[in-house]
Amino acid sequence: MTETLYLNALGMVSPLGEDKSEICRNLLEGRTDGMVPQGGWLADRDAFVGPVTQELPEINGKMSDFDSRNNRLLLSALKEIETEIQNLISDYGPDRIAVILGTSTSSVGDNEQGIAEKVRTGEFPAGFDYLRQDNASCALFVRQYLGLRGPAMTISTACTSSVKTLASAQRLIQAGFCDAAIIGGADSLCRLTLNGFASLELLSEKICNPFSRNRNGINIGEAAALFVVSRKEDAVRIGGVGETSDAYHMSTPDPDGTSAEEAIRLSLAQSGMQAKDIGYINLHGTATSLNDSMEARVVSTQLSDVPASSTKPLTGHTLGAAGATELGYLWLSLNENYLAGQLPPHIWDGEIDPELAPINLTSIGDRIDPSKKAMMSNSFAFGGNNICVTLIGS
Repeated sequence: MTETLYLNALGMVSPLGEDKSEICRNLLEGRTDGMVPQGGWLADRDAFVGPVTQELPEINGKMSDFDSRNNRLLLSALKEIETEIQNLISDYGPDRIAVILGTSTSSVGDNEQGIAEKVRTGEFPAGFDYLRQDNASCALFVRQYLGLRGPAMTISTACTSSVKTLASAQRLIQAGFCDAAIIGGADSLCRLTLNGFASLELLSEKICNPFSRNRNGINIGEAAALFVVSRKEDAVRIGGVGETSDAYHMSTPDPDGTSAEEAIRLSLAQSGMQAKDIGYINLHGTATSLNDSMEARVVSTQLSDVPASSTKPLTGHTLGAAGATELGYLWLSLNENYLAGQLPPHIWDGEIDPELAPINLTSIGDRIDPSKKAMMSNSFAFGGNNICVTLIGS
C-alpha cells in the first residue's frame, strides 16, 4: 500500500511569470503575450516560442561549473521555496533528502555555438564544458547548492520527465531511502529542440490551438517548477500516480490510446477515486493532430464530463519541465492561498473539431465543483511513455 505523501511547497518560473503570484494572475486571465515570434532558432523563419524574459539569478563562485541557463531557471524556482527547504533540512538532515529532477535537453543550448565551432575548426572553444548539457547536471547542481547528501538523479523521458520525478520520490520514500524529496525539473529553449520539431513538421507558426479543428502544431517554451515532497500533512496530497509505456512509435501516439487510458485508470485506483470525484484534468494537449485526437478519445471515455484544459497556449510546450509545471497549476488551484478552486482556462479559437471525441473544455472564470477535491494531470511522451497524476486537496 502506498503511504500518504504531500506536496509541501512549489516554486515556479515560466513565460507566465517569475513566481506563483504572477503566474496565478496571468493564468486566470488566459494571458498569451508571453508567446512571441523570435528569430535565430530556425534557419529559414521565426519561431513562435515561450521564453522566460526576467533576469535569472547568477551561478558563480564554487558553483560556477554548473552555470547554465537550465540551472539558472532551476535556481529561480528554488529561491522561491528556499526557506521551506531549509526547514526541511533542519527536520530531516541533509542525508535524508533526495533530489529528483527532470529535463529533456538540459542546457545543450549553451553549448550549441561551441559544438558548431568544433565542426568548423576541429577544436572546441575555450570555456566549453560538456557538463552544461549533461542531464545529470540539474540534480547534482541542486544537491550541491543546498549542501544535501541524499540520493540525486535526473530523469529524462522527454515530455514526462519532470512529473515522473514524483513517482520516483514516492518509491524512494516508501522504500526508506529518504524521508523527503525535492522534485520537478527545467528545460530551456535551444535550436536542437526547435529544429527537431520543425523537421517533424510539428511547429505552429502562431500560438498553438489545442483541440481545435484548426490545430496545426506545437509551440516550444521554457520553464522550471520545483516541489517539496514529504509525509508532513499539508493542503495538497498526492492521490495516485499511473505510469504506462506502450512503445507504439518513437514520435506518434497510439491512436487508440490504450496505454494512456490505463495510466488514468491506475492513477484513479491508487488514489481511491472514481471519475465522478475528479473536479478538473489538465490535458497534455499539444495541439498536434494525432496527440489531441488520442487524448480526446481517452478523456471522453474515462472522464467525459470533467472540466479540462490544455495550458500550452500560455507557455508553449516546456518539454521536460511541462509535467511539473502543469502539476503546479493543480497545486495552485487546490490551495486556498492561491487559486482557491479557480480553474486554468482553455485558450483556443473555439472551433470544435467534429472528428474529436467530446470533452468539457474550461473557460475563463470557471471554478471547481466545491464538492470535489481531486484533480488530475496527463503527460504523454515520445515512445509511448505516459503518466497521469491525481492530487487531492484538503
